Amino acid sequence: MRPVRNRLCLGLDMKTLTIRQPDDWHLHLRDGAVLRAVLPHTAAHFARAIVMPNLVPPVVTTRDAAAYRERIMAAVPEGSGFTPLMTLYLTETSQADDIESGFRDGLVTAVKLYPAGATTNSQSGVTNIEAVYPVLERMAAIGMPLCVHGEVTDPAIDIFDREAVFIERVLEPLRRRLPELRIVMEHVTTSDGMDFVRSQGENVGATITTHHLIINRNAILAGGIRPHYYCLPVAKRETHRLALRAAAISGEGRFFLGTDSAPHVDPLKECACGCAGIFNAPNTLACLAHVFEEEGALERLEAFVSLNGPAFYRLPPNERRITLRRYDEPVENERKMSVGEETLTVFDPMFPIHWKVEE
Repeated sequence: MRPVRNRLCLGLDMKTLTIRQPDDWHLHLRDGAVLRAVLPHTAAHFARAIVMPNLVPPVVTTRDAAAYRERIMAAVPEGSGFTPLMTLYLTETSQADDIESGFRDGLVTAVKLYPAGATTNSQSGVTNIEAVYPVLERMAAIGMPLCVHGEVTDPAIDIFDREAVFIERVLEPLRRRLPELRIVMEHVTTSDGMDFVRSQGENVGATITTHHLIINRNAILAGGIRPHYYCLPVAKRETHRLALRAAAISGEGRFFLGTDSAPHVDPLKECACGCAGIFNAPNTLACLAHVFEEEGALERLEAFVSLNGPAFYRLPPNERRITLRRYDEPVENERKMSVGEETLTVFDPMFPIHWKVEE
C-alpha cells in the first residue's frame, strides 16, 4: 500500500480503497416503520447525516427536532456511532429566537428552505421569500447554514428549467441582500447551478446526489415511465449529468455528497401520481466508487464523500476509516427490502456493481 494525501490508501492492484468514514449531507429518514427499516443502511456506512425535516407534520421548532432526534436514536443499531444532524423546516411563521436557541445548544445544525409545493411534503414551505428575511438575517449573524431546495414552483416554468429560474429569482437577490449567509444549494442538477455556486464566495456550497451522477432524464422516460428513477429535482439532460460528474471528481471543496436518499414504499411510487424520491442509501458508496473509477479519479473520492462536507459545516472529519474492495465479479446487491407488509425498491444504477464496503 502506498500513502496518498489525507492518508488515503489505494491498493497497488487498485482493488482496495481506504478512506475516512463518509458523511451524508442530505438524507431523508422518514418516520415510524420506514425510519426503522432504512436507518441501518445509512448507519452502516456513514458517521453523520443532515436529516431532512419534511415529515407530516414538519419539524418546525427546536422542540420538534428534539423529539424527532429521539425517535432516530431509538432506531440506531446497537454499537453504531451514527449521529443525526437535525434541521428545521423554514416557514413564514418560524421564530428566529427558537432557531438560534437550537443552533447554539447544538441540537439543530441547519434550516431547510422548501418553496411551497416544490417536492414531497413541502406544502408548508415558503411562498414569499421576503417574509422569512428576518429569520435569514439572524441566521447570517450567527453563522447558521441555510439548506435550499432550489426550484421555483411557478406553473408557467418548465420543470427542467426550475433550478435555473430559482437562481435568477431567489438566490441571486438573496446573495445580494445577505452575502454573509451560509448557503448549501442542495441536490444541484444543472450546469447553471454549478456555475452559480462557483461564482460565489466560500460560504456557498452544493451537494450532489449519487443518482444525478448516474442517470439523466432518459432513465425516467425512455422505453416507458420508470417511477423508481423519478426524483425532485428531476434528472436533466446528459450535458448536465456530465457537468455534475466533472464537479464531483474535481476535488473542489464547495461540492460534496448529499445522497438525497428518499425512501417511499412501492405502492406510493408505482401509482398514477407517484411520489418523488430515490432510495440509494444501501449502495451509494459502491456506486460512487464505480463512478470515480470510471472517471479515473478514485483518489478524489475521499474529498467528495468525507472531507469537503465537514469543512463547509465547520466540523472535523471523521477519524474512523472504511475500506471499499473491488471484486472481479459483480457484487450481489439487495433490490427490494421489506417495510412491514410492503416493499421498498433500492436504486438500480443500471450497471454491474463491483465495489463493496468491507464489513
